[in-house]
Amino acid sequence: MKKEGLLHSLPFRLLVALAVGIAAGLALSATDGSALTKALLNVMVSVKFIVGQFINFCVPLIVIGFIAPSITRLGNNASRLLIVALIIAYVSSIGAAFFATGAGYSILPFLHISPEVDGLKELPPVAFELTIPQIMPVMSALFFSVMVGLAAAWNSSKYITNVLEEFQQIVLSIVTSFVIPALPVLIGCTFCTLAYEGSLTKQLPIFLIIIILVMIGHYIWLALLYGIAGAYSGRNPMNILKHYGPAYMTAVGTMSSAATLSVALRCAKKAEPTLRGDLVNFGIPLFANIHLCGSVLTETFFVMAVSKMLYGEFPPAGRMILFCLLLGVFAIGAPGVPGGTVMASLGLITGVLGFDETGTALMLTIFALQDSFGTACNVTGDGALTLFLTGYAEKHGIREAGVGDILNQ
Repeated sequence: MKKEGLLHSLPFRLLVALAVGIAAGLALSATDGSALTKALLNVMVSVKFIVGQFINFCVPLIVIGFIAPSITRLGNNASRLLIVALIIAYVSSIGAAFFATGAGYSILPFLHISPEVDGLKELPPVAFELTIPQIMPVMSALFFSVMVGLAAAWNSSKYITNVLEEFQQIVLSIVTSFVIPALPVLIGCTFCTLAYEGSLTKQLPIFLIIIILVMIGHYIWLALLYGIAGAYSGRNPMNILKHYGPAYMTAVGTMSSAATLSVALRCAKKAEPTLRGDLVNFGIPLFANIHLCGSVLTETFFVMAVSKMLYGEFPPAGRMILFCLLLGVFAIGAPGVPGGTVMASLGLITGVLGFDETGTALMLTIFALQDSFGTACNVTGDGALTLFLTGYAEKHGIREAGVGDILNQ
């Protein structure tokens, strides 16, 4: 994957839109009452509504375009070690999600997050509504993807598999050419309205506390992963962690697991023989695409905080369980969507948790603010899962081989 420059990266563009939106909202608030201010607010509210409708329309397409082809690829390439790798990546992701959920229910009530903020200004109604219905509900798209993907894999349907692969490329083009450029517009308009209302400045300390808590959660989860992998394999995980500093710092700087892959491979190879060489070559590139524990942990904690902040309550436990289980699937099935895990899982945020445009925009923005640390957690966690694979291979007598031989075992 070609590495993006900082000025062209999605997180940078979102942060610029955030800054411009806040500045514009504060300026409009200072000139409240004028005809120009009212007209500009009408434009902001209307643009926010239309862009939100467009993004929501694209969500089922993203779900189908990335989940179904991923399932067909699994059917074509299934092997024992690959299946084990997929299982432990999924378990790590949903484990991180449930860990974040428990932490959210335990910690967030003490932060006194409240949607009721005194002295807020009222926004004008939408002046121009352009409603764009989805082609199908998000949950229908998810189940359609699973059914078609599994059936195509079981029947070795080459034609349908090729159609799904081409459809994924089409959806990726839509995301790259339309959705991604529209996101900064949505972010800018959302934060402009929030700054105008006055809720943003009063909630800012809560945002900062939440980001710090998420980073602490990353380190706790990494400690659990390495502890479990070390106990299972009977090897010292510190022999791996002590080499992972360069990979962690590279991930913080690039915000991309793909861009960090070469450094991560170099760090993991320094951990031999604690990590088996052939499994480093197999596991590290694979987990870089399917293991997103840090991003999943972050998103889960953030959705709970945003739900409380905007809607006055945490999502019910049943919905959070469903969200966590499905989020693990999205983390494996849609790793290549630009914008990260939160972009790939917009369908869950809107369909399962019921977030509106404002909630979606807040999620995208605060996720971007710490995306580098979530990526660093993902990359560092890959070493723990490779250690688990090493232990599994030794316990089951799987011989040392090249990547192609591993896929056939």
